Amino acid sequence: MNNEKVLIVEDEENERTGLAELVSSWGYSAETARDGQEGHEKVLAWSPSIVITDLKMPRLSGLELLERIAGDSQTIAVIVVTAQGTIDSAVQAMRIGAYDYVTKPIDTSRLRTILQNATALLGARVELEATRRKLRDAGSLGSLVGPSKKMQEIFRLTEMVAPSTASVLITGASGTGKELVARTIHELSPRRSRAFVAINCAAIPETLIESEIFGHEKGAFTGALERRTGCFELAEGGTLLLDEIGEMPIATQAKLLRVLEDRKLRRLGSKVETTVDVRVLAATNKVPEDAVAHGELRNDLYYRLNVFNIHMPPLREHREDIPDLVQSLLAEMSSKHSRRVATVSEAVLNAFKNYSWPGNVRELRNTLERAVIVCEGAVIETKHLPPGFGHAPVRPSADDADSIRVGVGTTVGEAERLLIIKTLESTNNNKTRAAEILGISLKTLHNKLKEYGNASADGARAEREEAEGVAEP
Repeated sequence: MNNEKVLIVEDEENERTGLAELVSSWGYSAETARDGQEGHEKVLAWSPSIVITDLKMPRLSGLELLERIAGDSQTIAVIVVTAQGTIDSAVQAMRIGAYDYVTKPIDTSRLRTILQNATALLGARVELEATRRKLRDAGSLGSLVGPSKKMQEIFRLTEMVAPSTASVLITGASGTGKELVARTIHELSPRRSRAFVAINCAAIPETLIESEIFGHEKGAFTGALERRTGCFELAEGGTLLLDEIGEMPIATQAKLLRVLEDRKLRRLGSKVETTVDVRVLAATNKVPEDAVAHGELRNDLYYRLNVFNIHMPPLREHREDIPDLVQSLLAEMSSKHSRRVATVSEAVLNAFKNYSWPGNVRELRNTLERAVIVCEGAVIETKHLPPGFGHAPVRPSADDADSIRVGVGTTVGEAERLLIIKTLESTNNNKTRAAEILGISLKTLHNKLKEYGNASADGARAEREEAEGVAEP
């Protein structure tokens, strides 16, 4: 038996009555309202914890009611009901603050699951408030660390969106911590007891990516010797992160969009559709609008994923977080490698603050991990840093060997080519490292080099290694 009060706002009497009886049969306390205006009055008088509202109603629409509820209270879960052809209205409602949506005719099993998840969310409010206090006092949220204003804003957005079912698009350069944000969203959500599955779309060959995401049946294609469960089904009830979404083939993007809207998928080679309950998060190191303009990301998929956006800044833009990041990472690395390294010297900390960190937090992590391994004492000194560390200045001069000069009249394409070639030279042709510094995927770098006619003789081998997850030397 539930103690949650559910208000049903619907102008069609038969639907309103039937829905109230259904919800009551599940153990909820149900009340009804004939339109948005009456619904708002009952919200104020009855204080329901969950509201199920139609979108199109006289006097006050469902979206207007949602806006009023969002303005009055942050503790009411609103579920909107929309027609099949107006999914865009549901997406707009999610942007305003709706918890989830269902389409007409209502799938009762899906509605019941949504109500159960919303109830779990309401039960987690005490824990969430404790997390808020931790955030204010310690400057951390899950695995995310940093007292700077930029990171505090990311914490606020993460905390705000986590309890909902809204899709989130996380943007930012490579190594800024996009996957950490995704994991934190999952850990703060009602889905935290279920699976978190992350897939890198840039690391999977185009011929296999649909099978990885949607699964396949035995015999679906040459080499399909047995049934394979895809990432969506592996993440059932939990969260799926599609990393480097801009590298997903356009044809696969179209199939993904359908799954997001219908919540049903069909394994390759199957004639049966499977219903899935998965929250989808996406990440990209590209500027999404540019990816759409270049035909790398479908506009409708971008619109569907970008219900909520969180942008991760490069480390050079929030250097004040470096001391906290260093201590957090040191504790992690010391435990991982069974060391007793407690801190870094002032000289090392100053070197970190003055470095440009082209690889962002990932580069800081790798630098500290190496230092922890070679350090025999409790304090990391400059001698424990990688050879040549700090040679990349924060603001290189025009004559610096690591800089390029681009004259007026140079095309954007030519400037990009010069930057890529110069970065490869600085990394001794280490493409994996160059791609990290440039903030692009290894696959994109290989494609660019082919355009320039500079693909190396071992390019095919490198691409095979990339697909297998093997880093270049």
